[in-house]
Amino acid sequence: MAKVRITQIRSTIKRPKNQKANIKALGLGKINRTVEVEKTPVIEGMIRKVSHLVHIEEVQ
Repeated sequence: MAKVRITQIRSTIKRPKNQKANIKALGLGKINRTVEVEKTPVIEGMIRKVSHLVHIEEVQ
C-alpha cells in the first residue's frame, strides 16, 4: 500500500477531545512532528477529522 507523511502544523490547544485523541493516535502531539504511516481507510478517516491541523504528503 501507499504511505502518507503527516506533519502537525497547528496546536491542539482549545480543540475538542476527539481531535486531540486523533492527533495522539496518529503519533503526533507537537507542532512540526512528522510520521509516515500506511494509507488505509482508518488512517484516512483520522486524517479527515484533523485535516485543519496537519499537512499531508504522499510518499512513493
